[in-house]
Amino acid sequence: MSTVPTSAHAPLVCWNCHERTLGTHFCSGCGKLLEWPQGLDYFALFEMPRQLWIDMSGLEQKFLRLSWKLHPDNFVNASEQERELSLKRSSELNDAYRTLREPVARVEYLLAIEGERKEGEKKQQAPPELLEEVFELNESLDELRGAKASGEDLAGLKARLEAAEKSFQEKLGEVDGELEAAAREWDAALEDDRATRKKIMGRLNELLNRRSYIRNLVTNVAKELAEV
Repeated sequence: MSTVPTSAHAPLVCWNCHERTLGTHFCSGCGKLLEWPQGLDYFALFEMPRQLWIDMSGLEQKFLRLSWKLHPDNFVNASEQERELSLKRSSELNDAYRTLREPVARVEYLLAIEGERKEGEKKQQAPPELLEEVFELNESLDELRGAKASGEDLAGLKARLEAAEKSFQEKLGEVDGELEAAAREWDAALEDDRATRKKIMGRLNELLNRRSYIRNLVTNVAKELAEV
């Protein structure tokens, strides 16, 4: 798929005046709210390239400006078609903003629209370098549950799990740092060939899966400790 902004895409045809227009949201000829083509992605909605490092202030300003322009209150006296389009566009705009403002959600979305990650795909195999620590953690969790059930002293087990939780939190931070580096690598390769970008997307996918696994470990440990 192309990574250039929407403005470089083929012109849309306005449903009202039937003229070609380079506008994304409104016809440059008659000013009517446009129907979007099937498959228009969130980046194109904000007229942005598919970059992973985004100027958040600029994104917010675009969101606020478009929210005002597309708000249904501005179309109360418009045709039924425009009123329906306004409601739909406002909802899609909110979804797009929620996704693009979050770094991890943004990476997941990019991989999905590039065909490299299916919705809900989160491989849960333990990363090889963490197998020993994960095994020890699961043992400690089993011991904690058994000790709670039998009324034994939990102080030692609690301290061990708190140390494990801290260790995995640090590893989560390391993965986030690697994700940031891979995201910058993706942005630098926007104009490169598909094979180069596909390799970077493979790395992003791998990091997302590792992050998901570690985050679940941290959540599980925190839940057990909260019940002690």
